[in-house]
Amino acid sequence: MKVLITGGAGFLGSHLCGRLIKEGHRVICMDNLITGSLDNIAHLIENSNFKFIKQDVTEYIEIDEPVDYVLHFASPASPIDYQKYPIQTLKVGALGTHKTLGLAKAKRAKYLLASTSEVYGDPLVNPQREDYWGNVNALGPRGMYDEAKRFAEALVMAYHRYHGIDTRIARIFNTFGERMRKRDGRVVPTFISQALANEPLTVFGDGSQTRSFCYVSDMIEGIYRLMLSDVNEPVNLGNPQEMTILDFAKKIIDLTKSKSKIVYKPLPKDDPKVRRPDISKAKKLLKWESKVSLEEGLKETIEWFRKSSRERRA
Repeated sequence: MKVLITGGAGFLGSHLCGRLIKEGHRVICMDNLITGSLDNIAHLIENSNFKFIKQDVTEYIEIDEPVDYVLHFASPASPIDYQKYPIQTLKVGALGTHKTLGLAKAKRAKYLLASTSEVYGDPLVNPQREDYWGNVNALGPRGMYDEAKRFAEALVMAYHRYHGIDTRIARIFNTFGERMRKRDGRVVPTFISQALANEPLTVFGDGSQTRSFCYVSDMIEGIYRLMLSDVNEPVNLGNPQEMTILDFAKKIIDLTKSKSKIVYKPLPKDDPKVRRPDISKAKKLLKWESKVSLEEGLKETIEWFRKSSRERRA
């Protein structure tokens, strides 16, 4: 198959490019490199089944060859990024989704949207199921990302119902692993970077807010299975093992054998108090659930950050 992946030079996008190449598919990777990096796809550039196009997906997309799948992963995805690029975030969720759906329609291709657990906002139910409508502050500091993804989902379902596009929606929960940017603002790279430098780990609020963390190889497996399925409705993908941010900070200090202490800062506005996926749907329809333990995944990720730090110093 020939697959177009927007945001293919980002964290998840680059891992997905690699998985599809490994499966024998041809990949067109499209990215404007606002938050993505060519370093993430450097190992694929010379592969004859891989092609990179630098382009903003909010502009007209022209591909002069058949396309079987369009996977829309383009978007700033961390609070630091989408608050730095609020207009771009809204545009890639709205115009980017519209342009990529238009391409899928023209090519008669199947379509997959990389959505997010942030469509649930600061949820009033835990765990979160796909039929929960969410608790989102559209005007708050996270609104540009949350609402961009909610609109994108609505547009995908409109194209599915009106134009008959064969669509998928992956609601991706917290994912971590190699190729995360050191300073992208998300908790995993932040805590690991601070711990490796023996700097204080910054915990917001009292640390009682919860998250659940899925290792990247598990997430890519879930996305790949969803891509090949016939499931048109949204599907949660994530690890249902929940823990507090304070406990997570302590685990990072333990695994890195760091001398870091924990410091507390005010909780940002609209920061979700809980985040845990109900993956019953993924288990039933995709026969998927996360396999890699949190500790195993963190060890791999910590080692990658250590190696990257050594290479930067060299």
